[in-house]
Amino acid sequence: TMFVIVVVQEGERRIPVQYGKRVRGIKMYGGGSTHIPLRVNAAGMIPLIFAQSILTFPAVIANFFVNSENAAVSQFAQGVVNSFSGQSPWYGLLYFLAVVGFTYFYTDVIVQQQDLPGALKRQGGFIPGIRPGKRTADYINSVYRRITLVGALFLGGVAVLPFIVDLFLKTRVLLITSSGLLIVVGVVLDTMRQLEAQLLMRHYEGFIK
Repeated sequence: TMFVIVVVQEGERRIPVQYGKRVRGIKMYGGGSTHIPLRVNAAGMIPLIFAQSILTFPAVIANFFVNSENAAVSQFAQGVVNSFSGQSPWYGLLYFLAVVGFTYFYTDVIVQQQDLPGALKRQGGFIPGIRPGKRTADYINSVYRRITLVGALFLGGVAVLPFIVDLFLKTRVLLITSSGLLIVVGVVLDTMRQLEAQLLMRHYEGFIK
């Protein structure tokens, strides 16, 4: 599980970018090439937090009516609590779908904030074979949606992993939570990047290939 998390967290799709040459006076600028790294899991662990918060809310509200004097209200409230407390098999399915949905939603928010087509236009860059402007924006969005599917299914799988283990083992086992797994992996990877940067700054050979 940890290996898959690391692979997906570090996974990215690189879009080639070229920069046109500009002449100022007798000097020529630009003309280089680079790439735009589009991360497979650009949303991080935010969708897990959103999904868990939304699915927990009905149970929190229903708890206020469990001890109601009205038998029908009390029974309905208890049913809601049981359905959204993680004990129901439907909870795992709803959790998976909510995580996938929030992953797409949050990734779209990130893409809009980054404004990659606008940044390329301001810097004189372009994607080979793609017309600058709306065509570039559409291309980046389409690539993001395709790779986000992998990230969304990955997050959904990590989210329901405890439910799957419980379903097959028929017992409660001590498992680190889904968000906990992502936090641990994220901290380790960030620490490795910082160590790599420090080594390179001091002209040592880095260890991240």
